[in-house]
Amino acid sequence: MNIKNFIKEKLLQISLMLFALATIEIFLIAYPFGIFIKIYIPITILSLYFISILVEYLHKRKYYKSVYGMLSSLQEKYLIAEVISNPDFLDGKILKDVITQIDKSMLENVNKYKYMTEDYKEYIEMWIHEIKIPIATSKIIIENNKTEITKSIDEELEKIENYIEQALYYARSNTVEKDYYIKKCDLKEIVNEGIRKNKTVLIGQKISINTHNLELQVNTDSKWIVFILNQIIQNSIKYRKIEGKAEIEIYAVKGKENVILCIKDNGMGIKKEEITRVFEKGFTGTNGRMLNKKSTGIGLYLCKKLCNKLGMAIELNSVQNEGTEVKLIFPHSSHIDMK
Repeated sequence: MNIKNFIKEKLLQISLMLFALATIEIFLIAYPFGIFIKIYIPITILSLYFISILVEYLHKRKYYKSVYGMLSSLQEKYLIAEVISNPDFLDGKILKDVITQIDKSMLENVNKYKYMTEDYKEYIEMWIHEIKIPIATSKIIIENNKTEITKSIDEELEKIENYIEQALYYARSNTVEKDYYIKKCDLKEIVNEGIRKNKTVLIGQKISINTHNLELQVNTDSKWIVFILNQIIQNSIKYRKIEGKAEIEIYAVKGKENVILCIKDNGMGIKKEEITRVFEKGFTGTNGRMLNKKSTGIGLYLCKKLCNKLGMAIELNSVQNEGTEVKLIFPHSSHIDMK
């Protein structure tokens, strides 16, 4: 609270006070009062008035300074109405009442949109589970009628399944804490499940998988990690080299404080200037914009988001035309920092 601005606000009152004192002084001069009375009365009134203004300023400054201090220390600044003390001056009481009403209205509005979002999320999840039924039925029909055509249809159905799974995990990504179970998991089983999900495409595209040093356990939720691993493997398949033998190597390294799962391919690689942006939502990069390589830019974004939720880290290194390596870093501690 600036003293200069405070005085500006009081200019009208000060002007009226000075006018009143001038009027009083005129009346005092008109009557045979002593010079002491004529000086003492105006100076006393003026002094008392300015003292009252100074006291008011100091009092309000102290209060508003404490409000600003609380505001700067709050991470959720909309909670300010809950923590500030009740002022003992009128304009402060009015201000607090206004802030409280605004805060209440905002929370009601947020809750309304939260409900709408939850309702939409539930619908998406229900739709995803429903759509899986005709896909599974189609796969059974294909299994009983194997031809080159049905084989191609099966590959396309697997792509649809992957996109559906991505949509499901995207819908759940903000509420991982309600759907996770941390326990000791066998890393080899997780990797095998990720490979199994892509078995048809890996065989069809003649991509070799080399796994080793996976006889380790990590503290995590296997379901979410299989999804993350699946997204990384799909990227390796999607951005494989057209010429030469495509390979994916998956192995683990045990450190003093963590276990690192490495997924390395010899595919197209990523431009150096694009590596820092691969985890951004919607970022597709040069490879994603290439002909027949259409990409949503959601896969790695989801991987990063879910790793953060699970208290893990994910790193990506790549050299263009040589390949890409993604590292999933599992801390030995089972502590999970939900964000």
